[in-house]
Amino acid sequence: MKTRFPSRRMAVPLAAIMLASSAAHAATKGPEGMAFYTPPVNVTGSHGDLISYRSATVNLGTDAPAVNAWNVMYRSTDSRGAANVVTGTVLVPKGIWLSLTARPIISYAVGTHGLAQSCAPSLQMAAGTDYENANIVAALKAGYAVMVTDYQGYTNGATPTYLAGASQGNAVLDIVTAGVKIPFIGLSSNAKVAVWGYSQGGQSAAWAGQQQPTYAPNIKLVGVAAGGVPGDFKRTARFLDGSAGSGFMFGGVIGLAQQYPDKIPLDTLASETGKAAINQGKQQCVFESMFTFMNHELSEYTVNNRTLESLMTVPSINEALTAQDLGGNTITAPVYQYHGQADEFIPLDQALALKKKYCARATSVTFDLYPSEHIATQFQGAPYVLSWVADRIAGKTAAPNNCGTVAAEPQSTANPGGGNFVVSLDKWNLNATVGLKTLKQTVTLPSTSTFTADADITAGRLNGALAVPDFKQTISIIGIPANVGLRITPVGEATGTVSLNNSGILKIKGTAYADITITSVLGLPFGECKTVTPVAFPIDFEGPVSSMGNGKLVFTGTTTFPQIKGCAISAILSTMMSGSGQTYSFTVSPPAPKRY
Repeated sequence: MKTRFPSRRMAVPLAAIMLASSAAHAATKGPEGMAFYTPPVNVTGSHGDLISYRSATVNLGTDAPAVNAWNVMYRSTDSRGAANVVTGTVLVPKGIWLSLTARPIISYAVGTHGLAQSCAPSLQMAAGTDYENANIVAALKAGYAVMVTDYQGYTNGATPTYLAGASQGNAVLDIVTAGVKIPFIGLSSNAKVAVWGYSQGGQSAAWAGQQQPTYAPNIKLVGVAAGGVPGDFKRTARFLDGSAGSGFMFGGVIGLAQQYPDKIPLDTLASETGKAAINQGKQQCVFESMFTFMNHELSEYTVNNRTLESLMTVPSINEALTAQDLGGNTITAPVYQYHGQADEFIPLDQALALKKKYCARATSVTFDLYPSEHIATQFQGAPYVLSWVADRIAGKTAAPNNCGTVAAEPQSTANPGGGNFVVSLDKWNLNATVGLKTLKQTVTLPSTSTFTADADITAGRLNGALAVPDFKQTISIIGIPANVGLRITPVGEATGTVSLNNSGILKIKGTAYADITITSVLGLPFGECKTVTPVAFPIDFEGPVSSMGNGKLVFTGTTTFPQIKGCAISAILSTMMSGSGQTYSFTVSPPAPKRY
């Protein structure tokens, strides 16, 4: 997405700076190190008050714009209406915002990070290990200030109230109120604000949208982008129990018990095995926890092996779970809701039901259905979200609203629950080029080329296949342009290994084999001009898991083209096209979403 700025420069108004300075008079500069995360003994004042702040250093990756960064501690409100203390990070691009209006703010609600304190987004960004950096960077590149709450429970000695919806939504709103109070930050309390989140963050964004009219009416909320939203808590819990995503449900039990200890008394519900697992879960971040608790049912951790279904019949537990459901209030700002059709963690049907709830309450909802699973959709959605947000910030009030769609309800294409964690790439776009060393020319494969694969991350196994239609391309031969027909035929499956480590780094190492055939030259067939053995294309990659969805899953390298035999001009073709040092670049990305 390209953001256009007016050519006229506009300095930050002096009044806005003075206002920010005055509003922050009660805040203090926080200490260095982990002492910053120690909350005050007494919490006074109003939600959105800035308690303390400090300059921060963040590592968002090599392609991130230069930013000024602060850690903040601020006053917020939990899901039961009690005052709490939350930490977070405020990021402001160093580039001047060239507009007559105040620099817009995105309150970015992160997805699941894990229950250990070290998982907090503010600490992950400082360490350069936050798996959501790609989305945050995309928002910063658009020129927006980005505020990222840690949510409740990452202060010293605390436990996160993971998936406590109202608490998360309040934290997403209050960081905006608090963040603009940092002295001389150059942001305005009158700035337009958008909220964006996915998964747990989608839940948080939707809760922020529902809460804002009464909880934070002074925030100029222009849009809410919420993806992968668990809007029906019990439906989602049933879907996750004993599945590849059961670790998320287990973390939710711990988090909700922290928020509602009287309603979900873990000490009496958990068996000794369960108590040990709870302690383990509290020490892990998201990917480690996901693999630790994958495919385990909740009954493995409860006294007398009580099942999830049985526990949900307990009135107090049912009440606490039902309190997390979304759709009970109107979101007055426009909503961009999105979901992966193959989402293996958050069921599609309850997301569609949430859309209907909001539409019935006169919320303007744009719903996009993405083709892939949970993680890929999280990052594929970024340019679509930011394009939609840019329109809201620009004041285009006629937001697309497909509440009135009469299309058939889409059905989930997710892999079956339980078993291995398999990411399926179903006819993903393959943007590929091959560089011919001797001819010093590049062959571009057809735009309709695809790559289909199953990446079994549990087993560490990749199996896939290229699909490339026959095509023609002009290649200069001895200085003479010639229209050459080409066919690339896969030989067997592309195979290899795949892994996802605890820091969210995806590693792929494999090989795809293909025969290359010259089908014609200048429109004339010359027989079966084919490589005598298949060409080996190593498909090696190491990078953040976000690359799987945001178009940065790129395989590059060099290979050797064997001799070409089988036709009258084989010797000429071999001279021009065979040998080592041939280059290639394969970029694999999901197909575009569809509106529903």
